[in-house]
Parts: sequence; structure tokens; C-alpha cells
Amino acid sequence: MDNSIDLSYIFEPELIKEIESSGEIKRFHEGDLIMDYGKYIRMMPLILKGTIKVLRMDESGKEILLYYLSSTESCSMAYSCCMEAKKSEVKAIAEDEVEIIAIPHEKLEEWLCKYPSWKNYIMRSFNERFLELLRSIESIAFHKLDERLIAYLKEKQRLSGSSVVKASHYQIADDLATSRVVISRLLKQLENDKKIILYRNEIKILPALE
Repeated sequence: MDNSIDLSYIFEPELIKEIESSGEIKRFHEGDLIMDYGKYIRMMPLILKGTIKVLRMDESGKEILLYYLSSTESCSMAYSCCMEAKKSEVKAIAEDEVEIIAIPHEKLEEWLCKYPSWKNYIMRSFNERFLELLRSIESIAFHKLDERLIAYLKEKQRLSGSSVVKASHYQIADDLATSRVVISRLLKQLENDKKIILYRNEIKILPALE
């Protein structure tokens, strides 16, 4: 396990030992597919490094961003599919260099009864993902697209820890379930307002946007 990741403030020492012995370290590069629609999930990813983007597809085939996952977080959707032996209804993609520890499905229920910290972690994870989904629904239903775009850029900035966000107009349009032309127009307006600077597949966030 990556020694730079401290799990001791989340789990008991005994559970950390079990995670290290039972889990499998997996690494992904930017753009790699981690989970896909319609596939059975046999493990729950606990993120050690990097950021994962979780997407959902509607009946027309259009994808929309549900939420991001970063260090020490996990995907509640994956946990649910593991526990119920269901096929995945989401897709997860590595946003950058990602390292996870894949926890086998047979350990998930066992640890619920055995370790209070694991139960707390799972319940907290479900609650956080539920709140993020509510925010996504609220954003789509009540916020204008320009407001959603600004919130999207700020979240990307928060996750990366950098004022330079790596994202193409096409990728942003996909994540926000709109067209590239509309996103390009909105981004150009933000640049004209001196809130961002546009580069090829990169966007520099200026203090005026913050």
C-alpha cells in the first residue's frame, strides 16, 4: 500500500492489516476505464491516489457526470453491486494517475460485523454520495448552464489543487450533458470577463472566478 496514505484516522489497526493482506493494488492512467456499464463488479475500490469520475447513461445514450471520488474515498455504487451481485449501472474513469486498493466482495459484509470503523466508513460514504447526487439533481433542475459550468470548473480545481484545469471543451460538454458549441461559447464569455484563460485542452482559473 502507498505509504503516503494514512488510513489510521479512518480504520482500526487490525482492519488496516486485513485491507493490506486481502486487497490488491491496481493502477490506472488518465482516461482508463475502471468500471463499465453492464459489467459485474467483484471488488470495491478504495482510492489511494488520484481522482475518479463516475458517470451515468440515460435511455437515449447520453452520459452525465454524477460525482468525483478522490483519496480515501470509495464508490457506493460499486459496494451496492458487489453486495447484491448486480451489474454496474455506472461507468468510472480515471481522471489522472489513479491508484486503488481493490477490496474483494466477500470481505465487505464480513467487515461490517467485525469492525465498527468499516461500518461507519460505508455509511458515511453512502451519505456523501447521496448528498452529491442531490446537488447534481439540484444543479440540473434549478441552475443555469453557466452556473453549472463555473461550479464544475471550481470542483475540478479543488480536486487537482491547481489553478490550471485539464479538460477539453468536448469533455466538459459530455460531463454537463450539453453540446460542445454551447460550452465553447460559455467558456469564451468567461475568458472575455477575465475569469479564465483558455489554452488547448487546459483552462487557467483566475481569481475573478473564485
